Amino acid sequence: MSEAADLSAAQTPLAQTPAQNAAPQAGQPFPDFALADATGQTHRLNDYAGRYLVLYVYPKDDTPGCTKEACDFRDSAPLRALGAAIVGVSADDAGSHARFAEKHSLPFPLLSDPEAGYLKSVGSYGPKNLYGKVTEGIKRQTFLIGPDGALVKSWLAVSVDGHADAVAAAIEKDQAGRERGQRD
Repeated sequence: MSEAADLSAAQTPLAQTPAQNAAPQAGQPFPDFALADATGQTHRLNDYAGRYLVLYVYPKDDTPGCTKEACDFRDSAPLRALGAAIVGVSADDAGSHARFAEKHSLPFPLLSDPEAGYLKSVGSYGPKNLYGKVTEGIKRQTFLIGPDGALVKSWLAVSVDGHADAVAAAIEKDQAGRERGQRD
């Protein structure tokens, strides 16, 4: 093995240190955020208290996969029927978010984390493998946060097809579990 390969192999585990990129755990309070939307309004986790929040992280406005994901969330009748709030987060700026939301008639806020500080804190930024090439960047992930602010479920490697339906099914399952727990 060459010296360069040895160095690369030694650095890989360090880049993935859990303390730097720790994904929140189900049942634990979800980390608070204070991120601005396209209009400059700051959104915080407690703004959504009392309802389910779908916080989805996506790499880039107006790219094919991100557009499909946003439109699937927009068009999800089950999510609307369940009354879930939906919020997208990326590192794109307010202007990019405004153009993307207007172009695709997105009825939910897109929040900007330009330095990716919050995204790093929840494990949504870091090494990712795309077609065999490892790069640093935003990972496509979704966090389902319950009405109490605790993480219900996370999807840390999202496949866009059918994802909005899977999130709706997870809400229904969690609601059923909460109802059973209340009757006990």
